[in-house]
Amino acid sequence: NDIPNSTWAAGADSWIITFSYINYVINRIMSITHYPSQPPAAIPGLSATNVRLANASPPEIIEHVHDVAACPVISTNFRPLSIALVHLVNRIIPRIPVLWVDHGYNTPETRAFVRQVTAAFGLNLHVYRPRLGDAGPGNTGVPPLETPAHARFTQRVKLEPFARALAEWKPDYWITGIRADQTEYRRTLDVFSAGPQGSIRVAPFFRWTEIDVEGYIYDHGLPDYTNYTDPTKGPAERECGLQQLG
Repeated sequence: NDIPNSTWAAGADSWIITFSYINYVINRIMSITHYPSQPPAAIPGLSATNVRLANASPPEIIEHVHDVAACPVISTNFRPLSIALVHLVNRIIPRIPVLWVDHGYNTPETRAFVRQVTAAFGLNLHVYRPRLGDAGPGNTGVPPLETPAHARFTQRVKLEPFARALAEWKPDYWITGIRADQTEYRRTLDVFSAGPQGSIRVAPFFRWTEIDVEGYIYDHGLPDYTNYTDPTKGPAERECGLQQLG
């Protein structure tokens, strides 16, 4: 329903691109907002905050955010293990806006899981999707990784919707589930770091491992699942670009 009718016309030996399709592509390229991938500007005071809370537990980190933030948000992709962050934050900051980018390629299990935990924990969920015509499994498919086409695809289905969400909420603190052990880029960050659009990124699990997160889920008896896909990510150690938005 979100994908415009195709304007490709099949010929006997080749595909013919109609004038309307060319005009559509030009308009889409001109209308897509491009968000910089360079690191955000430094925010004064973050180093001191990281030193002061160097030994703080994840709940203590979120308690700090609860005390100082004017408009905090949490983002999640509802992938396996993500329920740990959602549970931790929602019980300390009830009704915090939970931002989810639904890129259009989620499995039925992911969608069922989202419905389950939203109802169970009373999440204040806000869903952001690609703009009309930008994405969806019935559109152009997923381009190969590490190609310009895949970069444009990621921009359309994930980065633009997420940047749009931040622009709408204008959070001062953005809570995310990243950990230092996940990628080379994330190891350069800290529990508190400069986030996109002037926000402060907060990673309460920054110093945890996957086993620690699994332990949290087990200790609290939280639901989880395994059948998940993210067409923008590729290998686990690869950045999709969301954490690098400026």
